[in-house]
Amino acid sequence: MDDKGALNITVIIAGRPFPLTIKPNEEAAIRQIVKDINGKINQLQRTYAHKDKMDYLCMTILTYAVDLHKEHQNKVDSDISKKLDVLNALLDNSIYQ
Repeated sequence: MDDKGALNITVIIAGRPFPLTIKPNEEAAIRQIVKDINGKINQLQRTYAHKDKMDYLCMTILTYAVDLHKEHQNKVDSDISKKLDVLNALLDNSIYQ
């Protein structure tokens, strides 16, 4: 990162260190995300014993990808709904004037 004030941190995911260069205002969010990821991995380890760490990592990624897809779809649906509401209001105004 070229920015002055960049922060170098190391996060641990599934027992492995990952050095990152981030903006200072991103640190809290990144640390929370790492905590959530490790929590999900630990939950999967308890639920599905005797799997490889890569299996847990892949299942965690899949879980986050599905959640992100659902969130994106909900936003798209919400945006479409808002646009339809505007169109309905315009139609109502033109019909009842």
